[in-house]
Amino acid sequence: MRRFVFALMGAICAICQLSGVAAARDADPFSSFFNPSPTPPAEGRPQASAIPRELVSYQGRFPAGTIIISTTERRLYYVLGNGEAIRYGVGVGRPGFEWSGSRYIASKREWPDWTPPAQMIRRRPDLPRHMEGGIKNPLGARAMYLSGTLYRIHGSNEPESIGQAVSSGCIRMTNDDVVDLYDRVRIGTRVVVER
Repeated sequence: MRRFVFALMGAICAICQLSGVAAARDADPFSSFFNPSPTPPAEGRPQASAIPRELVSYQGRFPAGTIIISTTERRLYYVLGNGEAIRYGVGVGRPGFEWSGSRYIASKREWPDWTPPAQMIRRRPDLPRHMEGGIKNPLGARAMYLSGTLYRIHGSNEPESIGQAVSSGCIRMTNDDVVDLYDRVRIGTRVVVER
């Protein structure tokens, strides 16, 4: 009986999550540009998050090679051209740390070191002043630094945060996804962040 109750609760939670995803997709302004495709993601790497990377159709105005981040949808799109884009789940800035605009990737780092900025240290004096790159580093496996900001698109050692609004403005991805994106983009790649 107990096993049946847990199975029933799991099914109800799954239905609630699916209906929430559908509602979020329907309310998102990007939904008219991006439509899921049954094609599996390139390289098919396993995900450490419930949000799978997938190939979707793209009918928007941005050219191939552009990164588009929908913070309301909590998804990042890398435009491939020929009517397609790769869609990744991301974590975004929590309330008070949202932002939007057009930037470009100014630099890239593999297993980056992390030095929290002074503003973050004031909010969180318990943070280390510097942390070497590695699996325990909050920037994860890769980081792409956005021009004119303190923000990055980076990996995360907290895959459960993907799909959430929890960061101080950076865009978080699973380590698998950030490696995939990192290998596709160049310094100078345009990044459009929409709220």
